[in-house]
Amino acid sequence: MHDVRGKTSPDDSYKIIDRAISAGINFLDTANVYNDGSSEEVTGEALKRNGHRHHIVLATKVHGNMHKGDTLDPNQWGNSRRQIMEQCDASLKRLKTDWIDLYQIHRPHVDCPIDETLRALDDLICAGKVRYIGTSTFAACRWWNRCGCRIDII
Repeated sequence: MHDVRGKTSPDDSYKIIDRAISAGINFLDTANVYNDGSSEEVTGEALKRNGHRHHIVLATKVHGNMHKGDTLDPNQWGNSRRQIMEQCDASLKRLKTDWIDLYQIHRPHVDCPIDETLRALDDLICAGKVRYIGTSTFAACRWWNRCGCRIDII
């Protein structure tokens, strides 16, 4: 809920989230890169304050560069195992939760083998850190095609 441009204060964001939950909203979606992680922090704090974490489907995304000051590390963004595992742990901390209901790949990363991405996501599910996986701006047919399956879109 925290405005990516930083215009909504954390207190106003908590009120917005509380009002949304009171109105029946049960799905909150954010991403690690939204406002350099503060969107996840505000969302996590709101759910901690109102005690409604167990009533919410909490979604977040991974892909973007969270290490903007480190120009020497080629693994600072994308869908590699290292990035996914590292960023999931960081998101869990910012969201103040033990699990993410829906962990999404935010963008395609054509230089990363799809099996590496899927194995990392599956390992997060097996570890109990993530319940479901998905994609945000990565078409399902691209996943299937990169896995070696042919899908014809009509």
